[in-house]
Amino acid sequence: MDRNQSHRQVAAMKQSLFDQGLLDEQFTQLEELQDDANPNFVEEVVTLHYRDSSRLISNIEQALRERNPPDFNKLDTLMHQFIGSSSSIGAKKVKAECNMFRGYCNAGNAEGCMKSFQQMKKEYAALRKKLEAYFQLVRQAGPLERACRSNSK
Repeated sequence: MDRNQSHRQVAAMKQSLFDQGLLDEQFTQLEELQDDANPNFVEEVVTLHYRDSSRLISNIEQALRERNPPDFNKLDTLMHQFIGSSSSIGAKKVKAECNMFRGYCNAGNAEGCMKSFQQMKKEYAALRKKLEAYFQLVRQAGPLERACRSNSK
């Protein structure tokens, strides 16, 4: 497959992630920060997000189990942190489910929290799998050739 075709595939896959509502404009803003000096910036940020967020998910699971009824203030605080992390990479569906969870916390609805948390984990895992495939395709396609390079800043 030639480079142009590979880059078209990358563009189509990225558009698909937006069309499915998985990503928002924050992902595009991250890509705009990527340059020749740091060509893997977005992938590194996403990788850090998934590494850090797994700890938060464990903490939320523990908080959901440790008391009945759960400590809704603690859950809300943990989910607020998770929303911030998810927002930083543009995880649109994950963020929406996190907001649903927080609504259930505010209403004191433990069952709603559990259901929403399970759905959030599904969205989180689905996005992770799709982003892994996306970044693999990006690596295979290689860097975009720039039509003109400016040496002045």
